[in-house]
Amino acid sequence: MRKIITSIAICFTITLSAQTDQKIYDIINNVSADRIKKDVKTLTEFGTRNTFSDTISNTRGIGAARRWVKSTFETISKDCNNCINVFYQKDLVTTKMSKRVPHDAWIVNVVAVQKGTKYPNRYIIMSGDIDSRASNGSDFTTDAPGANDNASGLAGTIEAARVLSKYKFENSIIYLGLSGEEQGLFGGAGLAKYAKEKGWDIIGILNNDMIGNITGVDGVIDNRSFRIFSEPVPANETERQRKARRFYGGEVDGNSRQLARYIHKMTKTYMPEMNPMMIYRLDRFGRGGHHRPFNDLGFAGIRIMEAHENYTQQHQNIRVENGIKYGDTFEHVNFDYAKKLTAVNAITMAGIASAPPAPKDVGIGGAVQAAVKLEWDKVDGAKGYKIYWRDTTSPTWDKSRYVGDVSRFLLEGIVVDNFFFGVAAVGKDGHESVVVFPSKIIRKW
Repeated sequence: MRKIITSIAICFTITLSAQTDQKIYDIINNVSADRIKKDVKTLTEFGTRNTFSDTISNTRGIGAARRWVKSTFETISKDCNNCINVFYQKDLVTTKMSKRVPHDAWIVNVVAVQKGTKYPNRYIIMSGDIDSRASNGSDFTTDAPGANDNASGLAGTIEAARVLSKYKFENSIIYLGLSGEEQGLFGGAGLAKYAKEKGWDIIGILNNDMIGNITGVDGVIDNRSFRIFSEPVPANETERQRKARRFYGGEVDGNSRQLARYIHKMTKTYMPEMNPMMIYRLDRFGRGGHHRPFNDLGFAGIRIMEAHENYTQQHQNIRVENGIKYGDTFEHVNFDYAKKLTAVNAITMAGIASAPPAPKDVGIGGAVQAAVKLEWDKVDGAKGYKIYWRDTTSPTWDKSRYVGDVSRFLLEGIVVDNFFFGVAAVGKDGHESVVVFPSKIIRKW
């Protein structure tokens, strides 16, 4: 009788872990294109949000903009019984630090923290940039409405806070307005350093930079596709880790790449009409974004953005030249598309924030045999674990097996040479952690 009960329990757990969560569909439906549109409009009306622009005026410049962002997060917090703690985090930059700095100034970020109920020091972060720029990034007086770059990403972050603050999650969520992106990623660098000093356990950062354009300079119009940029391995990996990859693999399996795969999976599961494109690059060719400072310190971080850019509408003074309208202005933003990418962020954060921590110290073995050995340290809150594997040329985790509440498993009939493997922790409601690629080799069991 005991064996029968055990079998039923295992089957039930496997079924539960494969189910979708109605809450995630509700989150998608609650994201509002109209609210995003209103917030983008407000942000463009500050004239310029250049990092070095006016900080005194109540209607123009970076100072007025960041005060509005902080006030908006505070209003959202009041609506959820003060569930979000909002504060400024700042660092001073001087002309000695970069040629892009026209005068000394405080780089001020707006941080809104929704604390988790079980793991308050574990954070999943969504960010958008407060600042904008004209053709010359150091020009802090010329109008630079920055509608798509990056009022769209910041408005999406604010909207995600409105929606997700209606729920409670086990892990903490941070909604982040960063400054100083256009002159050298100063805001991200300051916040990443701050997080490190505070001992925050950052699960990952979703950097949203330009999520509102569907008409590319290449003539393509596409309101379904978006890009997920992620670096292959952590920038701070050790020489020992680098050498081990030559023999055991992992060239495309760093923590940022696993975060990208998580986003891809959540999108295909809950928003199958969307086309998430995993781009195997830290960022666009030769360019950078505000996830990079987090990557530099070893944190997982990716960039979400539109698939088809229009370069006449970014980093440009507003003008008409040879019949072409230049400038990042309000009329170019597609708010239904921005809503979709905001929803992608929101469901990703909801999934991660609802999941237990990822398994620790994952090991693998199985050389010269038709069976793969996997083991890991159990984590608090996990009701079971799922093994993933894929062809070595596949960008996504394509095969999986739920193995229950165990700390080791022998995957029989599979040759370790031909696949890559990973392990995820599964919570009581089926939400999974980010997959962890093995970091050690099992010699003996």
